[in-house]
Amino acid sequence: MLNADKNQTVEATFILIGFSDYPDLQVPLFLLFLTIYVITVMGNLGMIVVIKINPKLHTPMYFFLSHLSFVDLCFSTIVTPKLLENLLVEDRTISISACITQFFFAVTAVITETFMLAVMAYDRFAAICNPLLYTVAMSQKLCTLLVTGVYSWGIISSLIFTYSLLVLSFCGTNMINNFLCEYYVILTASCSDRHFSEIILAIFANFNELSTLIIIIMSYFLIFVTVMKMRSASGRRKTFSTCASHLTAITIFHGTLLFLYCVPTSKKLMAHVKVGSVFYAVVIPMLNPIIYSLRNKEMKETLRKLVGNTYFLVDICV
Repeated sequence: MLNADKNQTVEATFILIGFSDYPDLQVPLFLLFLTIYVITVMGNLGMIVVIKINPKLHTPMYFFLSHLSFVDLCFSTIVTPKLLENLLVEDRTISISACITQFFFAVTAVITETFMLAVMAYDRFAAICNPLLYTVAMSQKLCTLLVTGVYSWGIISSLIFTYSLLVLSFCGTNMINNFLCEYYVILTASCSDRHFSEIILAIFANFNELSTLIIIIMSYFLIFVTVMKMRSASGRRKTFSTCASHLTAITIFHGTLLFLYCVPTSKKLMAHVKVGSVFYAVVIPMLNPIIYSLRNKEMKETLRKLVGNTYFLVDICV
């Protein structure tokens, strides 16, 4: 019986329906997502390079931000190329092994980003609530340990989720009404008992979301209390402005995840699910470098110098 299940899993295939319901929009959507992907790659690579070459940005906050950019770059690269391919070809089939592989790497990126945002909230708490002890509290060793822990937990959680799918059996051809392989759609396609996998999803998904939200809410509550004790109005505004970008990124990211995974499926239209998936998998990785660079003078100054030097080198070569 076990061999039969394994054979079924190997032979099973999925068809990513994606946006095939809108044939007239295939080319416009391809151009749109290609543009977003190019901006995402350039924005996140640019963020990493700028942080690397500017000594003023060699601080814990920008250290975490460079890793957030790296995770966003990986996440977009895991999802978008397959999305672009499916917008051009008629054969949208994907093997179960390829689908679960995409799922593993995508979930690793999502969980890593979730905890990276929580670590960044803790960093803001340490900087604002304990400024005199900030360099001691957020030492280079601690920052490295935090980032290593975030990546490790992202991989471990993804392995657990992936294992809970690998124990299932899949039969024949299954239609996936989305453009990427998500947990629910793979789970629904199974032709075996899904109780164990559903329990795993409930435990670890809720733990990851609740634990990170608790860290973020507690950090910003203590930041708010500290800021309100400041006598200077300009000091309060300046302090709040340092948190604005991070709060914006958190609100967009967690708001989208809560909509996708916490609102009952019966209350959501499939079109809304697709839009939500596009937003967190394709759009958010593009938005993060824009959000973090718009109000950052040092980041914009370094970018201007980098672009200016590039033009200078081009002129010399010409």
